[in-house]
Amino acid sequence: MSTATTARDQSNSPARGTGDTGVRSWKNPIILSVVALFALLVFALGAPGNDVTFRLSEENDPIVLPSIVVSAPVIGWIAALAMLALAVLAILRTRSAQKTPTWVPAVFAVLFLIAFLTWVVGSARTPNVALYGLLAGSVTLAVPLIFGSLSGVLCERSGVVNIAIEGQLLFGAFAAAVAASLSGSAFVGLLAAAVAGVLVSLVLAVFSIRYVVNQVIVGVVLNVLVSGLTGFLFSAVLSEDAERWNSPPRLPVIEIPFLADIPVIGPILFQQTIVGYLMYIAVAVVYVALYHSRWGLRTRAVGEHPKAADTLGVNVNRMRFMNVLLAGVVAGIGGSFFTLVAVSGFGRDMTAGQGYIALAALIFGRWNPIGAFFAALLFGFATNLSNVLSLLGTPVPDQFLRMLPYVVTVFAVAGLVGRSRAPGASGIPYIKG
Repeated sequence: MSTATTARDQSNSPARGTGDTGVRSWKNPIILSVVALFALLVFALGAPGNDVTFRLSEENDPIVLPSIVVSAPVIGWIAALAMLALAVLAILRTRSAQKTPTWVPAVFAVLFLIAFLTWVVGSARTPNVALYGLLAGSVTLAVPLIFGSLSGVLCERSGVVNIAIEGQLLFGAFAAAVAASLSGSAFVGLLAAAVAGVLVSLVLAVFSIRYVVNQVIVGVVLNVLVSGLTGFLFSAVLSEDAERWNSPPRLPVIEIPFLADIPVIGPILFQQTIVGYLMYIAVAVVYVALYHSRWGLRTRAVGEHPKAADTLGVNVNRMRFMNVLLAGVVAGIGGSFFTLVAVSGFGRDMTAGQGYIALAALIFGRWNPIGAFFAALLFGFATNLSNVLSLLGTPVPDQFLRMLPYVVTVFAVAGLVGRSRAPGASGIPYIKG
């Protein structure tokens, strides 16, 4: 009977090598179809009947590039029809139990962005926008998100869930403002921000690794604790004598000669503060170290199979502890952006949930430093786009524009990521023996 049952089970199972996974998920095809129909109705049928100008440079720039002028109806129809074609492709692939290629949602998202940007700028009072400024501002706003997501990568790749990114950013911003104000040096503030991030990480590591407390609960409590502590000190100390405690100097912008004059990419890559340059360095170093070094191999091992790593002689909890502290350094430096770059001073809860968006960027980037970097850039672009569009006077309600970064966050994580797998031991404490 067992032989017959086995044969029957094998006959009912999908054949190997046919590419049939046996599971059909209609989530992505449905999402793509709905969004494509929306694009057809709004961006194509409802397109404004004028041209849209995207400026790549200004007249007084060292290198002047011609502006891009496009027809809003033409772009709307081309993008909408292409999106419909991609939705049909996703439906056909799903019907045949085949996986939709990863490039399909990526190209779909790019087409939607182009169509939306053309439609909304074309509907403004002045249908032109500085594209280079939009991109440069997006990168600037993404700086704390990138540092926060890298902090999450270091922790979760080690097996520790870091919900406390918001607290690390906020405490880093507070320490940077106070230290820079007292010392008169923005670089002292930058160092203090790193130390503040380590202090938050130390509490996270002690309770989650040493005392095996639920990591999510510890992270949430730390966020609330830092918010309350900095809010109290802001009211009781900083506001009472702002000249002494809350007047930090800003970090200077460092321009690399000649390279900063390159149109579009020059201001983005070669016209940054030291925090901006550290951001690029941090992404490259974390990626190379994580995937091409002994430390990275051990880090991924304790995050995936801690018992196997322990068997090979790796001290799992020590490795996790050190990586959580290193993540605090990264997040603390990201927090200094708020008080040493964005504005010159600390405000109550000034991070405004950026740590949670960084956590979403981490998930959207599939726990990969490069993926988290581009996901953070997407959220930074959404934030800057909402600011620019509110100034252009578009027909989109201002309330929706303020919601745009968070809508993109929810849509990206829930709609585009699909089934992404976190490190196997993430959030699971390791008890030796």
